[in-house]
Order: sequence, then structure tokens, then C-alpha cells
Amino acid sequence: MNEQFRNLADTLHAKYEALLAMRPVVAREIPSDTPVGGVYLFSEGATHLYAGRTKRRIAVRIRNHFSTAPDCPFAWLIAREVTGRKATYTQTGSRKALLADAVFNAEYERAKSRIREMIVRYVHEPDPTRQALLEIYVAVATEARFNDFDTH
Repeated sequence: MNEQFRNLADTLHAKYEALLAMRPVVAREIPSDTPVGGVYLFSEGATHLYAGRTKRRIAVRIRNHFSTAPDCPFAWLIAREVTGRKATYTQTGSRKALLADAVFNAEYERAKSRIREMIVRYVHEPDPTRQALLEIYVAVATEARFNDFDTH
């Protein structure tokens, strides 16, 4: 194995353990003074659902998952699962078209409400390469069911 990669990989488990050791907070109550840059994990009880990463302040990114914006990625994943609507690159399957669909839009809004009540943990990691690897590590190790590293 490449030595530089091995050195990066050797840091992942300790960060993962720190993330899981964090006392979780309800997403809507996340404090504003979170670190800048890191990996976070959304869960419902003991079920881990989604790991993500950010170079911004972690609280800002967490709140973006349930904001009023029409682009809350985790909420999209939940709404798509509930409605059976998969991502497409056609006009009829576009985000704009899905938001205009009353059934999908209702599920999207329900998903954002659900995310607000989820618990979240996070760990500071400012290095973008370690962040990327740690996000994958956390998603795989926790079996976070909404993470998909396929290309679209």
C-alpha cells in the first residue's frame, strides 16, 4: 500500500471512535459554535442513516439539510425512497418538476421535519482528503443506509 495513503488511513478509526463517542444532539438544537470542517452522522436512535462532510462550519451544514432551500440532499434521498422517485436527468424527473409534484413535495417537507428531529454527531477534520476518506469510513462502518458513493 502507498505509504502516504496508509498514513491517512491509519488516522480514520480514531476519528470514527471520537465521532461515535460524542454525546449526540438533536439536529435542530445543534450549537452554532461547532468546528469549521468535519464529518457528521445523522441517526434515529441506534440506526445510522447518513454521513456527510463539510469544509464550512458543521452547524451550518447540518441546518442546510432541513432548511427552506429547495436543495436539501439528505431530504431528497428520503423523499425519493418514500415515493419511489429516482433521480433522472430529464425535465420530467428534474428537481424543479419533483417540487411541483404535490405528493413528492409533501414527502420532501416531511423528510426535512424528520431530519430536524434526528440526532447528530460530528467530529472536526479540516483536511479535505481525510474528510473524504472519513466520510466513506463512517458510512461503511455504521452501515448508514442513505449513503451512496455511486456516480450520477
